[in-house]
Amino acid sequence: MVSRTVGTGGVAALGAVVLSLLTVPAHAAPAAGPDTTELRKTLRTALSQGAPGAFARIDDNGKVHHLAEGVADRSTKRALGTGDRIRVGSVTKTFTAVVLLQLVDEGKIKLDTSVNTYLPGLLPDKKITVRHVLSHRSGLYDYANTLFSPSVAGFEKVRNKVFTYRQLMDLSLAKPLTNKPGASYAYSNANFVVAGMLIEKITKKPVATAYQDRVIKPLKLADTFYVHPKNTIPGTHSRGYMTADSTGKKIDSTQQTTSWAQSAGGLVSGAKDLNKFMSALVQGKLTSAAGLKEMLKWTPVNSTQAYGLGLRRRDLSCGVSVYGHTGTVQGYYTWAFTSKNGKRSVTSFANTSNNSTVYATVNRTLESTFCG
Repeated sequence: MVSRTVGTGGVAALGAVVLSLLTVPAHAAPAAGPDTTELRKTLRTALSQGAPGAFARIDDNGKVHHLAEGVADRSTKRALGTGDRIRVGSVTKTFTAVVLLQLVDEGKIKLDTSVNTYLPGLLPDKKITVRHVLSHRSGLYDYANTLFSPSVAGFEKVRNKVFTYRQLMDLSLAKPLTNKPGASYAYSNANFVVAGMLIEKITKKPVATAYQDRVIKPLKLADTFYVHPKNTIPGTHSRGYMTADSTGKKIDSTQQTTSWAQSAGGLVSGAKDLNKFMSALVQGKLTSAAGLKEMLKWTPVNSTQAYGLGLRRRDLSCGVSVYGHTGTVQGYYTWAFTSKNGKRSVTSFANTSNNSTVYATVNRTLESTFCG
């Protein structure tokens, strides 16, 4: 259910694209200010396309812009606000990658060592390294494709289910590898299940403790929680509404364990926290300079996107590159991105999912925020 894009093309062509992406990244500075008029229009368009609510919070070098439209709760009609807590889906992957890079900094794990060195016998190919899983180049099959086909029926089966990491990996390993380790980008939640397993093996503590001690507490993130295996969101939050495949009916999907995602997509957070987190990350406040450099080594996704280690790069129409992650979990679409220097960050959100039209619309908030 989280965003998936599979790389294609031969290895030779891929190498050429990698070289291009690494040597000619966008260098333009963001516009003087975000285009809040266009942002407001974009959010209202998302509502016309089926999202109950949508918002964008921009933290711009000390100035904050709050834009919100629609409702957080269709029953009570409570207005959606940028302070609402949300399920952030795969934005969790960036938190997970940060924790692993901190462990690399501490000499407790190495990026180019086989995963099986740390988790003996887990993966079918000993050539799969820690770097491969963090960059979606392991070839591990994405078990979410099996769980959520069809989307709604699949979700209802797992809404309140609690999986172990091992059970999720069994679902992935029931299918053959989709490509050779290191060959190309192919998005898979299984990669960050492995990352969670690595964190717990090395720290000898739950992944929730690692998030809390290494990211949430140091940054004083007031709205960020790893609630798994609970199925509720604490405090004031937006409800989530998944769109049914055939009827278009909106299904309240707020209550769920997100156990199918865990370290790949289980965090709850808020716009202020996500902006603070992404800004701190690119400003080198969460890892060593060497660790951040590793996160920013890019593998191509398509002509406008590349993937590092748990981090996306988007190349916008105005020549600006922004860094962050997208997240999709049933009923929740999230974008959390920041400028190269971390001075302008945006978290955009719509309380829907399984609606590609809304997704494409809210995706445009990045252009309005950074291109003006």
